[in-house]
Amino acid sequence: MIRVLRVRARREQGRPLPAAYLWKVAYTATIDEIRKLRSKREVSLHVEGAEEPADMRALGPERGAESAQLSAAIRECLSALKDTRRQAVTLYLQGHSVPEIGRLLGWSTKRAENMVYRGLAELRATLSKRGWRP
Repeated sequence: MIRVLRVRARREQGRPLPAAYLWKVAYTATIDEIRKLRSKREVSLHVEGAEEPADMRALGPERGAESAQLSAAIRECLSALKDTRRQAVTLYLQGHSVPEIGRLLGWSTKRAENMVYRGLAELRATLSKRGWRP
């Protein structure tokens, strides 16, 4: 809605916005919201001595062990990254968008984008060397 209002304010009074433009804005806004919801999924952490969540028990012991190993490998590989890349990738993995990362770290969006994608590439390469494949 904000996008439409901004464009409408820039247009001459009385000229309606094309239906195709309104459809495109609604479509991209919907896709943005879906992506935001998918990226912000929360994963519960298992605390020693606490009962495992039902969804973790459903995975079975082998899958749970593999998940724990992968988690440890990701943490190790993240610790090997340069500070700037580690900060950017960690925020990205927590669900922050690239522009948000730039604002949080006081960087330009371009620098945040470079740090995130270079860090992710380095993380993937390091995980691959350790035998973890997507």
